Amino acid sequence: MLIAMIIAFAPVDAARAAGAGTCTGQFPNPITDICWSCILPISIGSVRLGNLGEQEDIDNPSSPLCSCGTNPTVGLTVGFWEPARHVEAVRKPFCLVSLGGLDLNPGLPSPEGARVTHAEGDGDGGSFYQAHFYVNPVLFYLEAVADFPCLERGSFDLAYLTEVDPLWGDDELTLILNPDAVLFANPASVAACAADCVAASAGFGIPELFWCAGCQGGLYPMNGHVPYHLGGVRTAVLMAQRLTAKMHRELVAWGWHGQRGLCGPYFEPVMDKRAYKTQLTYPIPNTTKEAGRCCQPFGGTTVLWGAGKEYPVRGEDFAFMLFRKRNCCVGY
Repeated sequence: MLIAMIIAFAPVDAARAAGAGTCTGQFPNPITDICWSCILPISIGSVRLGNLGEQEDIDNPSSPLCSCGTNPTVGLTVGFWEPARHVEAVRKPFCLVSLGGLDLNPGLPSPEGARVTHAEGDGDGGSFYQAHFYVNPVLFYLEAVADFPCLERGSFDLAYLTEVDPLWGDDELTLILNPDAVLFANPASVAACAADCVAASAGFGIPELFWCAGCQGGLYPMNGHVPYHLGGVRTAVLMAQRLTAKMHRELVAWGWHGQRGLCGPYFEPVMDKRAYKTQLTYPIPNTTKEAGRCCQPFGGTTVLWGAGKEYPVRGEDFAFMLFRKRNCCVGY
């Protein structure tokens, strides 16, 4: 486990570092910090059930019956939104906000998070954040649903740190991972992201505009540099999208939804942004519902829920629960 390895080799007193003013955080409380209604709607085939608050959903396989395996077992086609991943954007390298503000710096050089001012003096500055990707199958380890075969099995664990990734802090090196970015570095492609913002705010982003991050701007480059910083919450949501897209491009994250996902995950190097919703868990858990919802599809505007979620010192790092769309064939 990556967390155990880092703790074993980190040359710092974890308890003392957790209290440092420059690295603060809180482990997400599964009872008070997670908006459980984001799991909805639950579907059987194309029929949606128990959709409290009219939660957004994408299309499900039409047939309620399915089969998997070389010796087919007939089952039911079930769909839901599984809380299974966690992502955070931090200013201080190796600061694990979702582990209580644990500072595990092993002494490796890594860029600090920063706000910068453009030389042209146009009043807008850029920013840079480090980001971390966690495996967090909270429904499984809480045993909230007994013997349900569709849940990912595992425990809370750190899967990826951008501090040890040389691509995260360098725009040119990032082209190794996303060379297609050069195709969308033009005014027409950037302008198309306005339509993606409108669509994501009303429901889900437009999958054909895969280079757009909705109201947060562009998904490329897949690193921590943001040319225009318009608030910590908005920028952190962009970091969550970029890191998740990067995990898909590196085949660390896979697709779990649709007809192809009924019998297990599949490679999806180009992330389907419709398959994820975010819910802020730190610094102020976003559990207050806006229009019946407290989680947002990738690319949705932060204007409706982001106000008051950022404050100086302890409230300038951010963590999100990721709900991913899951379709599976339930057969016992």
